[in-house]
Amino acid sequence: MESLQNPSQWDELPDEVLLQIINYLEPRHIARLQLVSRKLRKLCLDDELWKLLCFEKSPWLQSLQARRSMYRPAVLKQFPVAHAAMPMDGQAGQAGQESEEEEASSGSRLLCGRVTSRNGPEGSGVISDRRQAIQDMANWDPRFSDENMSWYDEYIQRYATTCVNWLEAPRMRESRCGPLIEARGMALYSPYDGNDGLGTMLAVSPLDDGSVCLWDVKGSRGQPGRIVAMSKPDILFIDGPGSQNSKRSKKIDTGVTECVSVNNDNHRAFFAVQSHLIEVDLRRLQVVSRESFEWSITTLSAVHPGIPLTVGTSLGIHVHDFRSRAMATQDVVERLDGPQNIDSNIFKSIFDSEPLPPYAPLSQPTPLSILHLPQPGSHDLVSNDIYVSGRFSNILHYDRRKFPTIVGSIWSGALIKSLAALPYPFSTVDTEARRQGQLSPEYVAQMKMEGQGRTLIAGGGYKSKGSLEIYGLSSGSASGNDEISALQNSVMKNRQTAASSTILSVTNHGSKIVFSDGSGFVKWFERDGMTECRRVKIGHSDADEPSSLFASMPASDDMARKIVSTKSKHGDDRLNDDNILLWTGEKLGMVSFTASPLFTRKDFEVQISEPEAEDEQKRQRYSRKMRQALKRQADEVQFIGRLGEGPRQGRLQEY
Repeated sequence: MESLQNPSQWDELPDEVLLQIINYLEPRHIARLQLVSRKLRKLCLDDELWKLLCFEKSPWLQSLQARRSMYRPAVLKQFPVAHAAMPMDGQAGQAGQESEEEEASSGSRLLCGRVTSRNGPEGSGVISDRRQAIQDMANWDPRFSDENMSWYDEYIQRYATTCVNWLEAPRMRESRCGPLIEARGMALYSPYDGNDGLGTMLAVSPLDDGSVCLWDVKGSRGQPGRIVAMSKPDILFIDGPGSQNSKRSKKIDTGVTECVSVNNDNHRAFFAVQSHLIEVDLRRLQVVSRESFEWSITTLSAVHPGIPLTVGTSLGIHVHDFRSRAMATQDVVERLDGPQNIDSNIFKSIFDSEPLPPYAPLSQPTPLSILHLPQPGSHDLVSNDIYVSGRFSNILHYDRRKFPTIVGSIWSGALIKSLAALPYPFSTVDTEARRQGQLSPEYVAQMKMEGQGRTLIAGGGYKSKGSLEIYGLSSGSASGNDEISALQNSVMKNRQTAASSTILSVTNHGSKIVFSDGSGFVKWFERDGMTECRRVKIGHSDADEPSSLFASMPASDDMARKIVSTKSKHGDDRLNDDNILLWTGEKLGMVSFTASPLFTRKDFEVQISEPEAEDEQKRQRYSRKMRQALKRQADEVQFIGRLGEGPRQGRLQEY
């Protein structure tokens, strides 16, 4: 009775003891254990624990062990060691006595792939191998000293199950089962920069009918993936609503990927429509202003607080300061009863006596991506450096203070379609040494602490294959010095193992580089640009689409033309909240790290009566039968055509 009344207080054990016990559990059990109490939740989310788990399963470590096994003598023996025996950071001097016995249980993990025996020829023993394992982890660790990162989320993003979720497809307003409206771009909108109290994050996209659509990404306003609001159609057309807008020349160019840019602070979005820049108030979903440019707009930069928008046209780069445009009277701003006030501004610049603002002409046309380089050590603050890539072999560098003079250029040789950046340095020499596990933990820590510079990440195509390129930029590039001196001999170009087809979009995702390619894959790489972490095939959307003879072919899988991370700036306390939002050129989807989809098409369907449901099923069955009949007919036509024309073509080929 006394033992039942006074059970053992396991929660009174020191955290160090509980953490050592947790170390022997499998990751799936650790994830469930955190639901027991707040204390266990804190221990089960220990960063060093999940960092070790990420390291043990990393392809980086497997590649390193494979390279070492080619050079080590055959006398080495393999001794599995539980990962709990490895000390955490700062505890290397408190290592206990190691076990040399092999464990048969499936819960044991390898600290290092190969461990020398104490009586081996090298005489280093297991202790030396543990030191090597600590050094390997230091060389692998992609995190910088001042970087905010959750290793629990990192483990999920690296090894958890993935699902591709498709956001609700917009349709014509007249019918629930009407034709789908294709999305022509994508950007993220976080009201008040994500500090609205709800963590709201919306996806913004211009639609093919000239309207603007908003989706709920996080589910803060209901069902995730559901359409929150849609504007009236035709507001994004050049001539405005009520005009003849059936021509493709008056709609958004389908070949422009970066056609949307959002200002979170002012709740405004900028849309590139041919040669016009249309500003829309996202709270009212109405057009605020229109600006025209000399040539068609091919790309837009991101909007940053206090920084002008950089606009790339087919033949030049423009700096558009939307803050300094002429202020109209309050009466004119609030009047939205007709398009006459907006339309009158379209041709204003033609008859304006003031000179055109300065722009940077391009010797080769069509820029595709514009990047505002961040300041060293900060993801939020941007510098005066502007990098431009496109259908030319160089990455152009401009300084906003000296615009439109070009500061320098970086030779790539590839067609770069997307740019990203890290506010941390990159060195090719150190990265290659770290891939070999050659640097000491002290040197790696000193390098991360004292290193200065930033990293430019580029993705594109080179001779029909994907090209992932990383450039280390020193702080001297910000002062306008020669670009060659700014590179520090830090250039990495992976054109062999990155992708079998062109890279379409690249961005950062936690401690990894993520990009999409033309084969329909989304791939995650380590920051060295050479080690692939994982890949996901996007597949095909489950949305209703017009009948097609090619919809069931493998080549019809969707590919992501643009990808962005959904990490919130003020959502650090939410776990597994960083997914990948993608745009295929027609619709929006999201890669989530969950065992089951976050939402499906049925979640967005309106509840209908049984007779209507039966009619819908009959319609779908009829569509499938007609599609099969058309496919069989096409096969028969091709077969008969080959019978009649085959020999004739063969005789013609002889001549």
